[in-house]
Formats: sequence, C-alpha cells, structure tokens
Amino acid sequence: MTTTPVSPSLIATLPGRYYTDPEIFRQEQALLFESMWFCAVRGADLATPGAFRTVQVGRENVIITRTRTGELRAFLNVCRHRGARLCTQESGEVRRNLQCPYHAWTYDLDGRLVAAPNLIKMPDVDRVAYGLIKVALREWLGYAWVSLAAEPPSFEETVLHAAVERLGDAAAIDHYGTEHLALGRRITYDVRANWKLIVENFMECYHCATIHPELTDVLPEFTDGYAAQYYVGHGAEFGDGVRGFTVDGSEGFARLPDVSDDQDRRYYAITVKPTVFINLVPDHVILHRMFPLAQDRTVVECDWLYAPEVVASGADVSKSVELFHRVNEQDFEACERTQPAMTSRAYRNGGVLVPNEHHLGIFHEWLIDQLGGGHAGPVH
Repeated sequence: MTTTPVSPSLIATLPGRYYTDPEIFRQEQALLFESMWFCAVRGADLATPGAFRTVQVGRENVIITRTRTGELRAFLNVCRHRGARLCTQESGEVRRNLQCPYHAWTYDLDGRLVAAPNLIKMPDVDRVAYGLIKVALREWLGYAWVSLAAEPPSFEETVLHAAVERLGDAAAIDHYGTEHLALGRRITYDVRANWKLIVENFMECYHCATIHPELTDVLPEFTDGYAAQYYVGHGAEFGDGVRGFTVDGSEGFARLPDVSDDQDRRYYAITVKPTVFINLVPDHVILHRMFPLAQDRTVVECDWLYAPEVVASGADVSKSVELFHRVNEQDFEACERTQPAMTSRAYRNGGVLVPNEHHLGIFHEWLIDQLGGGHAGPVH
C-alpha cells in the first residue's frame, strides 16, 4: 500500500470506517442522538390537541403530541404493559387519549395511565408510575427539540450557543422571527450516505464552484471555495444584480420585518450539532433536520419558511424553493457518490482536507471526543 506523503497544506480526515462501521454508528446513536438535543418536529405540525407525530431518535421511537391545554409533550413510543409500539403511524390525531392496539392500555396526552381492561380490579397500580416514559422537550425556532438523556445537556450552552457562536450576537437569529413563520414547502430526501458526510458537505464550500452553479451565481464569493458562511458574524453577500435568493436571482419577497440592514442581502448558515442546519436569508428561512437511520442512510427533512402573509396569499414560492432544492440534490448526490468509497482500501486511513476545509477537522475532533476518544468500545 502506497503511503501518502505528508504536506503542511493537508490534514487527515476520519478513516473510512467511521462512515461504514455499524458499531461506530451504534455509539453515535447512544452518545449523540440519544444524549444531545435532537430537533424532532415543527410545532405547527401539531396544531390541535391530540395531534401527534412519531420520530426516530437514535435507537428509540418517540411520540410528540399536543395536550388539551396546548403544551407539547414527548414520550417513548412504548406501552408500559407488554412493550407494544403505542402509535404505529408516523402522524395522526386522537380525540382524547393514546391507546395501545394490543391490550388497550390507555394514556392521556400528559402520559398518565387512565384505563386498561380490569384496571379497576387492580387498585394498587400507580397510574402515574405506570404512565408513559417522558422525554425532555424544549421549543426553539418553532420546533420541538427532545433529549433522551437522563440529565439533558444545557440547551443554552449547546443548541442556543451554536447560533451565538456563528452569528456573534445572541439576538441576531431572533430578527428572523422563525417561530412565527409559516411552512411554504417541505421536501424529504432519503439519502444513501452516512450523516457525517452530509454535515461535512454543508460545512465546506470547496465544492461550491464545481457542483452549485445556481448558488454561486447568487453568492459569488462562494466560488473561491472558502467557507465564508462560517466566519463569525459574516454572511455571504448577494451578487451585483441579484435581487433575491431565488434560482434565477429574481426578486423574492419583502424582507422579514425585523431583519436588520446589516443582514439584508446576505446568507447565513448555522450548524447545530449533531443534525440540524439553519439557513437565513432576508425573506425566508430554510431548516434541515437529519434523521440518521443507518450507517449508510440518512433521511433529511427540509422546510422552507416564509412570512405568514406570503403563504396565506398563495404566493408562488417555487423560485426560492428551487434554488436550495437544487443545492440539496447536488449535495446529496455528491454524498451518495462518496459513500461507497468509504469501504475502499484507498480510504482505509481516510482522505485529506485542503486549507479551505481545515475547519472540518474541528468537527472531527468534536466527534471523536464525544465518542470517548475514538475507540469502538462498548456502549451501555
């Protein structure tokens, strides 16, 4: 096997096994997706009491539902009786309670056991203790974030800090009013690639001039290959003659009301580890949520969010949707083209990062630290 010469310009990537090894993926499920805050569902998708959605968070299936008093609650999707899956549909709505289809154990929307066959003959059964297992939930940007950890990490120091770290100002992301925006379009992508390849792709722009002609027409500084979107406080500026963040550079919609003059005609990207991308432009917000399902499969749900009056008016959002939809398809095709090579002997020791990509090394260091030093030891 030929050894690649060492060059000061190049630093190593992760070895290929980090993208293919089922044991490493199992560690990531336990130590990342099940331990950190995971963006699960858009709150407005659960608009009425009894509405629910089930999502896969690591190795666990989680129900998020809205109670009769309007709060969002999250529970493990497991009946406390014999372990049947409580909700078998991805989404739906119940009138008052969640009922197991196996033995009809029934829970209210706060998770308390309220009924079961012959339960009245078992007065010693604690209906709270045998209620559904609760999952920690926080709301931010109009989304429900859940953590399966017994003691969840600080939301402020992890999730919120990602926005502060990127934008340099705690209030900067608030200017977009994301929690008040309306869903203009949602596209779900089933990507046959490891979730880390998608993160790495999003975090660098060395590839932009090669595969994103529409994006670099709107954001010409991306042609240089530098990840300008990751300089603290910097947003890539629209090109001369570009009127909006659209596939042809034509005019979009009115600037969101609280977006500042400094943020106008600029694009900002935020990565919230491990699985969320937030894209901010003056007239809309694009939010990606990743659901890693296997070491070589990741479902990505992408929302385009606009001012409520834009969506209510029936305005045509296709030009702004089409721009980032093309970017998504181009990126995911690149990731799928890369995934098979992760098992090649050519990538056994990994690849290299050029200076424009060196910041990906920070992500790799973070990952190895989260996995306890990078050795594939047992996870309990």
